[in-house]
Amino acid sequence: METFSQLYFLLNFRGFLVVTTKIKMDIKYTDKEIDQLIKERKSVPEGWREQIKLSRKGGHREYDLDIQGEYGNMFRLKLRQSVERTLNFSAILAVLRRQKSNEFFRLLRYNGIHAPHTNPIEGNSFDAYHIHRATERYQKSENKKEDKYAEVTTRYGDFSGALDCLIEDAGFPSEPQLSLL
Repeated sequence: METFSQLYFLLNFRGFLVVTTKIKMDIKYTDKEIDQLIKERKSVPEGWREQIKLSRKGGHREYDLDIQGEYGNMFRLKLRQSVERTLNFSAILAVLRRQKSNEFFRLLRYNGIHAPHTNPIEGNSFDAYHIHRATERYQKSENKKEDKYAEVTTRYGDFSGALDCLIEDAGFPSEPQLSLL
């Protein structure tokens, strides 16, 4: 983890000199570390996809599965789909940050069609199936959302297809493709 900071010398309310830092940006993972986490083999029980049951939560259905990685990292697969608009979905792979035991860092997010997406640094927009990927560059940006960057994809056209692509891209063992519905 890299942290860029500046030292500030301040006088506190009693007149004592205080040295403090102001953090300008907090890099949780470098691009190389992100690639390694994505490629890390994930252990899942045989037939795990057959056990996926999306539970209703407000206007969407969701499912979370915690997964152990080959090198001891804890990952979470998070699936969400709108009840009313079935093409509005996300299949997300996140890793549990070791420094903060309850915070997940989103590595990959396979989205359906929900609203136009804009990559703020590049300035390009699109309204299509797209894949978000965490980057060091976006962590450093003003927006600070690790997975804000996305690219249009034609690799899938529904929720099950998005999950198939995530599994193929992210170190999961091969399994026959099954429908989520």
